[in-house]
Amino acid sequence: MALICGRPPRTSPDPAFADWGDGGAALALKHWSMFAHGACVTVELTALSLIFGMLIAIPAALAMARGWRFWGGFARSYAYVFRGSPLLVQAYLIYYGLSQFEVVRDSVLWPFLREAYWCALLAFTLNTGAYTAEILRGAIAATPKGELEGAKALGLSPFKSTWLVELPSAARRALPQYGNEIIFMMHGSVIASVITIQDILGAGRTLNAKYYVAYEGFITAALLYMALTMVIVLCVRGMEKRWLAHLAVGR
Repeated sequence: MALICGRPPRTSPDPAFADWGDGGAALALKHWSMFAHGACVTVELTALSLIFGMLIAIPAALAMARGWRFWGGFARSYAYVFRGSPLLVQAYLIYYGLSQFEVVRDSVLWPFLREAYWCALLAFTLNTGAYTAEILRGAIAATPKGELEGAKALGLSPFKSTWLVELPSAARRALPQYGNEIIFMMHGSVIASVITIQDILGAGRTLNAKYYVAYEGFITAALLYMALTMVIVLCVRGMEKRWLAHLAVGR
């Protein structure tokens, strides 16, 4: 069950649209609550995975960019594994694979790992954390030396220089690439539907299966994903105009 969205609504049609027929857009409108819940689950899973993934990505990116012997190697291995294997395989291994180990079933984590929602969130978090770490690593490595020298001249400690100068500067440069990662993560969240979670695609599949139709549910799902993508694009563009305004000077 999702944290904010709650349990999926019933699949029965809304009586308010009873006279609208049984085809095309009318069929989707009759089950608007099911698609609304699916959209809520998709947004929730995407947002939470991005937040938790960023908490993993920042230290991993710093470890790789600094070239730390142990932690840098560990971070590179983590990024390689989760960038090198499909997200679907990762979700399957976590949801179906971990339950095969008795030590997992007897652990305090089992109440969470036996739920599809938490397994999907874990898989999405680890996946986006790996991609985000590589994005940030590249941005950190491209930090102009003048910015770091300026921070040192101001008497900032290495810790303050990293958190007040280097990471904010890297975040601005990484924003366009990270905007793509947000969209990819939202699109990748369709994998949740194959492990019994009713996200947007899950709602579409349920509609198709219930009425034995081929396109209505998928077309509705595609339109919802396109709408969410447009919202993300507009938000990222707004942040780019605000945080990268200095690059437009003199154009």
